[in-house]
Amino acid sequence: MKTLNNTIAILQVPLGPTIDEDVFNISATILVVALFMIFILSLVKKILAHRLRKKIIEKGIPENLAASILNQNSDHEGDANLKWFAILTGISIGLILVHYSLPLGIHSLAILSLCIALSFLGYFLYIKKTKK
Repeated sequence: MKTLNNTIAILQVPLGPTIDEDVFNISATILVVALFMIFILSLVKKILAHRLRKKIIEKGIPENLAASILNQNSDHEGDANLKWFAILTGISIGLILVHYSLPLGIHSLAILSLCIALSFLGYFLYIKKTKK
């Protein structure tokens, strides 16, 4: 029975370097707050751009001048949405893989970095292919 307890105790010790749970929680909180602030800033940008368009239309500025001022490019908005989809998908896949490879450690950061990098690569290849 004593050898069984020793074996169980040995199996509970993490093999590699681990991340302190407090550091992980703080990092996750900062990431969530950063994503929320980016969302708020993009929302405010869209609202202000809409108000500017509305004022330009009300003033009766010629269409070619208004288009050059506003620089209307609907492809850019679709690309931005696709970029965020790729980033969030990469983060999601990374977090799923980290969950199944516990305990948290330096390998967790490597998995997340790799998944995010692969999502950016996929986005880059998609943009490169569609621009031709």
